Amino acid sequence: MKVAALKKPGGLDNIETVDRDTPEAGPGEILVKVANSSLNYHDYVVAQGGIPTEDDRILMSDGAGEVVAVGEGASGFKTGDHVVSLFFPNWEDGNGFDYRRAGVPGDHVDGFAAEYVAAPARAFTRAPKGYSDAEAATLPCAALTAWRGLMVAGSCKPGDIVLVQGSGGVSIFALQFAKAAGATVIATSSSGEKLERLKDLGADHLINYKETPDWGKAALQWTGGRGVDHVVEIGGPGTLTQSIYACRSGAHIALIGVLTGVSGEVPTALFFSKNLVMTGITVGSKTDQQAMIEAIEANDIRPVIDSHFPLDKLADAFRHQEAQKHFGKIVVDIPG
Repeated sequence: MKVAALKKPGGLDNIETVDRDTPEAGPGEILVKVANSSLNYHDYVVAQGGIPTEDDRILMSDGAGEVVAVGEGASGFKTGDHVVSLFFPNWEDGNGFDYRRAGVPGDHVDGFAAEYVAAPARAFTRAPKGYSDAEAATLPCAALTAWRGLMVAGSCKPGDIVLVQGSGGVSIFALQFAKAAGATVIATSSSGEKLERLKDLGADHLINYKETPDWGKAALQWTGGRGVDHVVEIGGPGTLTQSIYACRSGAHIALIGVLTGVSGEVPTALFFSKNLVMTGITVGSKTDQQAMIEAIEANDIRPVIDSHFPLDKLADAFRHQEAQKHFGKIVVDIPG
């Protein structure tokens, strides 16, 4: 079978498409014929060598496809079922203790940039009804991160005001989940064209953060001084100050990304004076993913797919991601 593997020390030029033996489903495992994967920032960091892995690690955390064999003792699936992977295959429910957050595909273990993957049945959930494999492959990291940050940790409800940043996979899923919950959404971007597309997806108010550097204060003003109830924070230290300005007293910030760095200054006095709550979000559990899939089906939410790349052009897919021109998810098509 064909796989895309990363040679040490990493870097996009060190991604190679090579042949590997096709695995078999062992006890408790299912064999999945992988149809699609999708790119996340985490995958990009791994590919660049920012998260050290073993030599020749098969990349990609997300995967979706069809069950083609069921190992002895495996339960929950039968051949012909369409499944989607879990970012944390050992995290069934509850808090994400460190031992539960082990085994990330494409990082701790071989991932889904492969024609076939054999893994424990517990490492998958069913795909949403009516979804293509390409659509299902967008869910395990980006969608679940948005779901847990906004709906599980944040308990978003009708009438709330949600602020989302940019037009990547997490932010677009957060916009879609917020609108399905009956919330009002403020969306930010540096691109007027992308802002219009976010409006088409249901964003109620748009802010170009290049034209309005104090976009947090602008969001606060747009709410009439009330402030937003939720922020899906993907930037990190470079955007957190404005997010805090945007919040109402007692609001929730879902800290999801570090696109602007891993440390920086925070206006702590303003944070505690507003009695804010901030939750660090690292994707979610299997129970979270199952609940999300039910909500997706109930609300007919479809992912926004920017583009498709074949497996042997995985490095080009990462370069497209690196250029930050995409809107939504970048999908990898697996041959076979």
